[in-house]
Amino acid sequence: MASSTVNVVRYTALLSGVFYGITHRRSLQKAHDEDKKHHAIHEREQLIAQAKDAWKRKQEGSKDGVVTDPEDPRFDLEKLLQKWESESS
Repeated sequence: MASSTVNVVRYTALLSGVFYGITHRRSLQKAHDEDKKHHAIHEREQLIAQAKDAWKRKQEGSKDGVVTDPEDPRFDLEKLLQKWESESS
């Protein structure tokens, strides 16, 4: 009689542990997925902000008439060097 009670308790504990493990794993995975999604959104926002800042700087740089993009057909190295020289003085 004692051995059947021990077996019932043993298997109950085993099944309870398996069920708890599955439930705990799902909750941890859900939290990890939410954190990963939040991180990706934050990363995207940061990249957009950096791109906006770079665009602003490029627009401000073109206000003085000096083209700093070497791919642009209006690029003039001499004007760019003069601009850098005047900024450093």
